[in-house]
Amino acid sequence: MRDLERTLRAELRGDVDFGAAARALVTMDASNYRRVPLGVVAPRDADDVAAALHVCAEAGVPVVPRGGGTSIAGQAAGTGVVLDLTRHMNGLLSVDPAARTAVVQPGLVLDRLRDAVRPYGLTFGPDPSTHSRCTLGGMIGNNACGAHSVAWGTTADNVTELAVTTYAGTAHRIGTGWAGAPDGLRELVGAHLALLRTGMPPRFSRRISGYGGLDALLPERGVRLAQAFCGSEGTLGVVTEAVVRLVELPPAPALAVLGYADESAAADAAAGLLPYRPLTVEGMAEDLVGTAAGGARGAGGVRGAGAVGGAAALAVLPRGRAWLFVEMPDEGAARAVVRGADALDALVVADPAGQRALWRIREDAAGTATRTPDGRMAWPGWEDCAVPPARLGAYLREFRALLAAHGLRGTPYGHFGEGCVHVRIDFDLASAAGVARFRTFSEELADLVVAHGGSLSGEHGDGQARAELLPKMYGADVVRLFGAYKDVWDPAGGMNPGMLVRPARLDENLRFAVLPATPFAGEVARCVGVAKCRTAAPGSVGVMCPSYRVTGEEQHSTRGRARLLHEMLAGEVVTGGWRSPEVAEALDLCLGCKGCLSDCPVGVDMASYKSEFLHHHWAGRIRPLAHYTLGGLPAWLRLIARLRAAGAVNAAARLLPVPLPGLARERALPDLAKRPFTRDAAAATSSPGAAAVTLWPDTFTEYLTPEVGHAALRVLRAAGLHVSLPRGGGRVCCGLTYLSTGRLDRARKVLRRTLDTLGEVPGPVTVLEPSCAAALRADLPALLPDDPRAARLAAAVRTLAETLEEYAPDWQPPRLDRAVVGQTHCHQHAVLGDAADRRLRERAGLVGEPVGGCCGLAGNFGFEPGHHEVSVACAEEQLLPSLRAAPPGALVQADGFSCRTQIAQLGGVRARHLVELLADGLAAGAAEGAPDTRP
Repeated sequence: MRDLERTLRAELRGDVDFGAAARALVTMDASNYRRVPLGVVAPRDADDVAAALHVCAEAGVPVVPRGGGTSIAGQAAGTGVVLDLTRHMNGLLSVDPAARTAVVQPGLVLDRLRDAVRPYGLTFGPDPSTHSRCTLGGMIGNNACGAHSVAWGTTADNVTELAVTTYAGTAHRIGTGWAGAPDGLRELVGAHLALLRTGMPPRFSRRISGYGGLDALLPERGVRLAQAFCGSEGTLGVVTEAVVRLVELPPAPALAVLGYADESAAADAAAGLLPYRPLTVEGMAEDLVGTAAGGARGAGGVRGAGAVGGAAALAVLPRGRAWLFVEMPDEGAARAVVRGADALDALVVADPAGQRALWRIREDAAGTATRTPDGRMAWPGWEDCAVPPARLGAYLREFRALLAAHGLRGTPYGHFGEGCVHVRIDFDLASAAGVARFRTFSEELADLVVAHGGSLSGEHGDGQARAELLPKMYGADVVRLFGAYKDVWDPAGGMNPGMLVRPARLDENLRFAVLPATPFAGEVARCVGVAKCRTAAPGSVGVMCPSYRVTGEEQHSTRGRARLLHEMLAGEVVTGGWRSPEVAEALDLCLGCKGCLSDCPVGVDMASYKSEFLHHHWAGRIRPLAHYTLGGLPAWLRLIARLRAAGAVNAAARLLPVPLPGLARERALPDLAKRPFTRDAAAATSSPGAAAVTLWPDTFTEYLTPEVGHAALRVLRAAGLHVSLPRGGGRVCCGLTYLSTGRLDRARKVLRRTLDTLGEVPGPVTVLEPSCAAALRADLPALLPDDPRAARLAAAVRTLAETLEEYAPDWQPPRLDRAVVGQTHCHQHAVLGDAADRRLRERAGLVGEPVGGCCGLAGNFGFEPGHHEVSVACAEEQLLPSLRAAPPGALVQADGFSCRTQIAQLGGVRARHLVELLADGLAAGAAEGAPDTRP
């Protein structure tokens, strides 16, 4: 292995990494499978690809090309050398709007292509739900389709030329005709014309399995070499460049939503809509909608992204228990579909925002369907079978019966207009009995698909999940022809072995087999690799993985960190256990923003995983100084307040020539308040009102910004509420700083002391600092699951806006009528939600929306040495540009102390908590109503 690494470094200009972290990051894709490579190479260009392939061929080492790593059947993970084509070979080389073509490199993300050609009124037709992170090379490898293939075809239908390099390093350029074909291919086809014409299953649009496009080489079909190469899953060669066809975007598409009595009725109706020439015909039943819209927060975390879309869909869906989403080129065409469809109920949505709300549930279905309605995890493996559309209703009825016969659950949905069904199933892939049932079910389902004239894969390829079963679909003669086809392109068998031809068994290499049977391992395994965390477009919706958005490095994505933790627990590649330097390095730039808890479709909670790792990593050792200074912030601030030393500390912080030990030298420390909030507030909180609320004196409000607490008292009392402070005042603490530094034992001790001090909670607890509210609502019951007081306090936590909406619903806030910019705290986005805040701002006349993303300070993160550059870059991703673009006179709102600090230090602007803005409005209104006493 060392010789191979040295040779590759000498021969390539690109990156060569045989280290444990690089290998661990690519042991898996989005499938159930795991294979360990020798190393990872990121070639600079086609010459580098050729050199890498030549070196590996000389050494007899397999090669696996990899794009976004979102493959669901296992074909993007393999032994030998993995070629990462996303790091350098990710360019859009040219666009010809007149010819409607583009020249792309394989690592180009689909959305980058679509964004670039949108100004010309064009797009790339295939659009899988992973469009924000899947690559064109991966789409070519899998012959990806997506929702619009009913109108615009598969990837193979939209590729005109390919530049391909084979295992030996030979370059080919293929399109239509025999030019560029490898030696022997023309002869192979000529010898098997009859088999290609009559021996393959009936052709329909979603016959993706195997080398399903091989009959494109028939003379009557024009000898389309590039089309036949698509769907080869990296087993023939490496695509280094592609010429793709673009299609015209409809200027004003409309969505017809049709309601049916059940799933089978919707499926039976789908084929009948094809004569209307729809752009899409997507289907789903009530169990998927219920999974996405309900259970937003459960034992497994928050499924916020799907929950928002599902709730919006349920609010407007027509009557029925299953629905077809039929997209048409314009509103008139959509209404024609409604008139002609035999549906229970229907609606037409022409408004783009309304369409997005409905489509969002479908886009996130790949994640929301990973949990069954009762909370169990569901896995891929049979994600995309397809049958001819006219057979879909009958197939689904039998498919549901087969699930029931095996005691399995799944939630089908998908491209009903093309007979393609997506489903994840709650297989038990950790026990021998569960794996045996997985195999038996797979064999029986393959028989069912074939009986309906279908394809084992209708979109994602076969990989390891289904290739073993291809003889059921194609028969022995065609499968032998597939082998001969591979051998012409790859006679040494070095390209992605074990896929499609001479495949591994479908129950080998399962990724769960290497994990210990622990709760933490189960949490880590929930990352299914759909890689929504790799969406890095500037300004993209959500918060997840701010450090990945800055660095673009896989190890800084949620998926990358989960993979490293997976391999740490497996102990084969990452061998340091809880002391692993590879995992520590990857988690060091995790801001603990909790964005993944809501934005990840399966609710991965990397902030909690980081806390658990740090807890074990530093057990029995002296921790970094920041863990004691910043991590122990509540205790230090309480001591300073008791000594009445805030003024002296502020003066010392300004005069010190160097920062305090363990803190970043680029950061100025925020001033401490001279008097804690509760010292002045205790005597002024007993105004009688219609409802009693407890105002939580969080550490930041208590010791740093008491003005926020006093503003809250004024607003809550003005709303007619009786406000009290917790018993013990400033001694209560949510434990956040101990959690973020992984001092879990200390966090539990602090939280138990808080519960003891607090006593019984008489009613709602209003928490002004979003990070503290999130810690009390989510982390407290998780850390103290056996203490019923923890659950009661968590259930009582409310934000300011939630308190006013629930307990003072008739109160009218002051009208501010101003533009507002700023930041929604990432913990509020992830755990608490901000719907009530949005409604409160609207009632107060605040116009504008706080930006998404993360401020980059994130509590202790931005104050720790080595984090300043990333912290600033995170702020530059969305927050600081929004401040610079703010209209004159706009108010700046940020409820989080970290967000306000970052805005002040980097933006030079004072941001205010929403409650401060409301309190100012109350004061201004009172001043306007006072009598004029001037002489």
